[in-house]
Amino acid sequence: MAATVLPPLPPQFKSIQHHLRTAQELDKREPVVAYYCRLYAMQTGMKIDSKTPECRKFLSKLMDQLEAMKKQFGDNEAITQEIVGSAHVENYALKMFLYADNEDRAGRFHKNMIKSFYTASLLIDVLTVFGELSEENIQHRKYARWKAAYIHNCLKNGETPQPGPIGMEGESFADVEREEAGSSSLHSGTTQPSSSTYEANNIPTSTYTGIHIPPGAHAPANTPAEVPHNTGVTSNTIQPAPQNIPLVDPSLYSAQSAGEVRLTPEDFARAQKYCKYAGSALQYEDVSTAVQNLQKALKLLITGRE
Repeated sequence: MAATVLPPLPPQFKSIQHHLRTAQELDKREPVVAYYCRLYAMQTGMKIDSKTPECRKFLSKLMDQLEAMKKQFGDNEAITQEIVGSAHVENYALKMFLYADNEDRAGRFHKNMIKSFYTASLLIDVLTVFGELSEENIQHRKYARWKAAYIHNCLKNGETPQPGPIGMEGESFADVEREEAGSSSLHSGTTQPSSSTYEANNIPTSTYTGIHIPPGAHAPANTPAEVPHNTGVTSNTIQPAPQNIPLVDPSLYSAQSAGEVRLTPEDFARAQKYCKYAGSALQYEDVSTAVQNLQKALKLLITGRE
């Protein structure tokens, strides 16, 4: 992408600086996700302040970046078709989340897993570009943000975090944001550390048990950039875990579409979405998730039921 230099980030846009930084980090390995991170920042910035001269100038340059990316990747259906783009971004966010969650449950606490939790929560923010978040994604975002803050604060204080879902209490998110803001600056110039904290009163205080972890979880391609200290891996990349390929549901072999089954437009939309998720999963060589989604689409089309 032809570099469009952004002006300094206006103070009013502090809340989107991390999404822009994430876009910058993903430009080379995940340009589609980077595009939607910028689109989210653009839409959010327009809602915050589109009248102040410095804000208008920043948004204008950001729009130039988006137009340049759209021209460069105009033949990518993840850019031209929202349903494909949504599946692509959601799949990548889930990969980030699953990697961090696996590390957490295994008791391997390090900066990369904190960053993965944190980035996953930012990418779930980005999904609002496509409409309202599902309840599952809302829960994933809350949990990822809380985990990032909890583990960061434990390590900072010399304490050993408790792995897996536990009772959630208020944790300051400021240190995580501050560290991320300082880890890399935007092209627009030096970013100021965020002084905000994650709103603890928005997080359930009871034991967190509602999270749904799909099978086939393993580290996403190119994520993270470093290797956890205690894995014994000496290269600078993490090898994906062997995949457990699910068996094809035997009932699909004998399933027959009854004559009275009539698929609604919503059924077709859901089947299409399952197929798009499968295609997106294959981009990450996640055969398990692809097979599961294809089976869901097939069952829905044959029986009219999920």
